Amino acid sequence: MSQSDAQELDRQLERIAAGLPGWAGRLLRWLREPSSRWFRLPAGVLLIFFGLLGFLPVLGFWMVPLGLILLSQDVPFLRRPTYRALLWLEEKWDRWKGRERG
Repeated sequence: MSQSDAQELDRQLERIAAGLPGWAGRLLRWLREPSSRWFRLPAGVLLIFFGLLGFLPVLGFWMVPLGLILLSQDVPFLRRPTYRALLWLEEKWDRWKGRERG
């Protein structure tokens, strides 16, 4: 993955953090800091693991993409697919919101 792809992922995650409520945006920014790596890696793996158990009560499949986003900060081959998935989701979200208004 090129440096520009990593920068695009960073910009995309910053846009997401800016759109979140204050505490959630601050948490996402903290998780993306290099000093948070030792929390981010185990949290990402646990989110994916428990997300695969999403058919159980309390747990959910929503945990898998969140875990992948966390891991993409430290695992280079996950950055490009994560970035593309975020772009795709943003496009679908914008289209859905446009339909909701119109």
